[in-house]
Amino acid sequence: MKDPLIVPGWVFDAWRFKVTQSARYLLYVSVLAGMGSISVMVPIYQVFCGLVGLLAAAWLCGIIMSPRVTIQGRFPEKTTAGNPVTGQFQVTNRSRWSIYDVALGVFHLPQSLRQTQRDIPLSTLPSKETATLPVTLHAFRRGFYELPDIRAYTLFPFGIFRSGKARKPLSSLLVLPSYHPVAGIDVPVGHRYQPGGIALTSNIGESPEYIGNREYVSGEPIRRLDFRSWARLGKPVVREFHEEYYCRIALIFDTYIPAGRKPTREGFLQLEAAVSLAASVAGALSHGEYIIDIFAAGPELYVFRAGRHTAHFDNVLEILACVDACRSNPFDTISPAVSEELGNISATICVFLDWDASRQQLARQIVEAGSSLKVMIARDGETTVPLHAAEGDVSQYSVQQIQNGGLEIL
Repeated sequence: MKDPLIVPGWVFDAWRFKVTQSARYLLYVSVLAGMGSISVMVPIYQVFCGLVGLLAAAWLCGIIMSPRVTIQGRFPEKTTAGNPVTGQFQVTNRSRWSIYDVALGVFHLPQSLRQTQRDIPLSTLPSKETATLPVTLHAFRRGFYELPDIRAYTLFPFGIFRSGKARKPLSSLLVLPSYHPVAGIDVPVGHRYQPGGIALTSNIGESPEYIGNREYVSGEPIRRLDFRSWARLGKPVVREFHEEYYCRIALIFDTYIPAGRKPTREGFLQLEAAVSLAASVAGALSHGEYIIDIFAAGPELYVFRAGRHTAHFDNVLEILACVDACRSNPFDTISPAVSEELGNISATICVFLDWDASRQQLARQIVEAGSSLKVMIARDGETTVPLHAAEGDVSQYSVQQIQNGGLEIL
């Protein structure tokens, strides 16, 4: 049996969709006027009757003039945090009469999305005609969002109530993190041989380099024989290849936000700054001859390997867009995964939110494995453990520095 005190969902939908801000003000005034109209002898009673009549007329006209339309169009699949994204939608009037004050809206949006310039209607849409209406959303925070339906409605006659049943399902929207490109990054790197060379490079679009021919040695694979050179020289000759030594860099960032802190509409500003800093680092590395391993600990561990050049940088941004805050210390999750790869990693870049004992332990573990280390901390104010006690290349950047893009060389 349903609890009679639970308000049905259609009531909330009617309040959010059908009732505009102007209508809410009128309803509040009507309630106050009704409370003051105890006696018909008081003039405020006439105000109350007038407001109720206005609201009833607007509601009734909206029902009669409810638009019969079809909607076509979509939003772009991706945008960047802090930027607007606009979709173009075609609205076709299927009725035999013109419709007035028709508009489009996306309601019940997540906290980090907002529709701009809502309730700006098209004055007239003739019968069987089609008009294109832009709808703009503003994304305050990165993330993956399932968008609710877009709905067509009329504000006729007074712009007080929205009325309409036509809607169209929308696809998802991926909001990538905003970041500022940097000119370069100072990382002491070396080259280490990657076991399984050909198998590894095949996953990132690379292959062994051909360096010449030499005489055949008994036991070598037949597939390496160069038959043309054999016929020319009169003796077996094989092709010789050189396995490249790759510079492999691990990019590690933690997402640990202590319990008790609540996000704003833009999310946790410190975490968003760390993600932007990690994106800037990945962007700088994507222009070089590097293999990049991404390690991010959130509610689950994200591990991603990007190839050389910028071809895979978009994939890195997609990974960073979906990383969420972790409310428990993630280093117990990161350490085993990183330890398995440390023997093949040339350099490690850590983007931290603080500098404490657990992060120091991870940094020490990386250095002991023979990998060069660079630590970047996105934080306002002092760290838990003073940075003067840190060993190696450790830098701290404020949230405002990262957001304003004042960093040229990291």
